[in-house]
Amino acid sequence: MPDLVRVEPIALLPTPAGCAVFLGDGKKSIVFYIDLAIGASINAALAGETPPRPLTHDLYLLTLEAFGAKVRRAVIVAIEKEIYYARLILEAENEIMERKIVELDARPSDCIAIAVRAGAPIFVLRELWETLEDMTSVLQDMRDKGMDLGGGA
Repeated sequence: MPDLVRVEPIALLPTPAGCAVFLGDGKKSIVFYIDLAIGASINAALAGETPPRPLTHDLYLLTLEAFGAKVRRAVIVAIEKEIYYARLILEAENEIMERKIVELDARPSDCIAIAVRAGAPIFVLRELWETLEDMTSVLQDMRDKGMDLGGGA
């Protein structure tokens, strides 16, 4: 998929207004802000924690599986006025229908929370990725100050 850049959550940081999510490809990292509860959901999934009862993202994934659907990938596709937009790509096949690919409009935060749980890759459109500011030095400064950033790295 040459028009996509594969990224992973590399840090999550609580902020006064929610949570900062850093996504990176090993060379560059970007940041955007999400609701604190979804940040906690992503962090728990990255840590391999299993809640005593399914959380919303767990329930969504269980429902997909019950209908023979799998999460294939999440793709961040646009930014408008500092709001990111994403698509969740599903593949469904069961005894009553042939293989079907479904593309859903979704918030990037939900896409990440679901993709992490499903073990599905996360991408950013290359055209978008190239326009976003590299926040690697900011992230490294935070790490150098000993901040606990959660996330995957």
